Amino acid sequence: MIDVNLVNFEAEVIEASLRVPVLLDIWAEWCGPCKQLGPQLEQLEAELAGSFVLAKLDADKTPEIAGQLSQMFGVRSIPFCVLFKDGQPVDGFVGALPPEQLRAFLAKHLTVGEPQADAEAQAEVQPDAEPVQAADARSLLEQLADALAQNPGNDDLRFDYVKQLISHGQLAEAAAALAPAMGQIPLQLRFESLQQWLNALEFVSNDPRGRWSVEQFEQAISANKRDFDSRFAKSRLLIAHGDWQAAMEELLEIIMRDKKWADEAPRKTYVALLELLTPPKPKADPGAAGKSAGGIEIAAPVTQQQDPQAELVARYRRKLSMALN
Repeated sequence: MIDVNLVNFEAEVIEASLRVPVLLDIWAEWCGPCKQLGPQLEQLEAELAGSFVLAKLDADKTPEIAGQLSQMFGVRSIPFCVLFKDGQPVDGFVGALPPEQLRAFLAKHLTVGEPQADAEAQAEVQPDAEPVQAADARSLLEQLADALAQNPGNDDLRFDYVKQLISHGQLAEAAAALAPAMGQIPLQLRFESLQQWLNALEFVSNDPRGRWSVEQFEQAISANKRDFDSRFAKSRLLIAHGDWQAAMEELLEIIMRDKKWADEAPRKTYVALLELLTPPKPKADPGAAGKSAGGIEIAAPVTQQQDPQAELVARYRRKLSMALN
């Protein structure tokens, strides 16, 4: 196990992962689950001697690196672990997983020095993959729910919890957990964005048109370009299918034709999607300026992978600005 920071991150994580996988454990002194997870990871590193290297990074002392990785994976919580192979972050998980789930996570990426299983044995393992992922999701939701119950005024926790509930289709639970935040004055944009996302999914679940195909909507729109009800319903269907870019294009068509339609619901939904697509900003460290003490840029591969997402959000912000002006 090695502690990493701005000075040695490039050598001990990026370069080291060219030789052996490196599991980066992002933690903080105040984080209770982090203190549960740490010893378990150290024990696994000892048991699987030489199969991977455990690196630990204090999020409070090195927010630049923690922030970049949080942006990449779209998470805000710790403990947060990222596996590096061949100089790149390839997988990760959030929360203090139980030992069996930690082993399952590592087994996907490591060769532990034991004889290779034959094809029949490997086939027997495959069906377990999805239940493990489902267990991971349940574990994360339970941890967030417990943390929020202990600290109901923590808006970051509430945002993460509601977002995870929506992502896993638990819409009624998400609406209940979101309600206290929607009563805030002023209302935070991130919570309004979650509400708009939730509105779209509830529409698809409850409205008869939620069972329409995209082609059915296109037929209705082709008959009347100003059929904004159909356009808006289509955008919600696209949101539910995860095609947010196509949804924003449909919303733009309404905005360009009638900016005030339905109390600006298309614009509000569009802004919500932009907000949800925008990664959280890392804490800035003016002294670091994105470089280590030796002048080496931090985690260049991670930064490069952020560019397409940043370009997408910037492009659609410009499109909205042009439609409104």
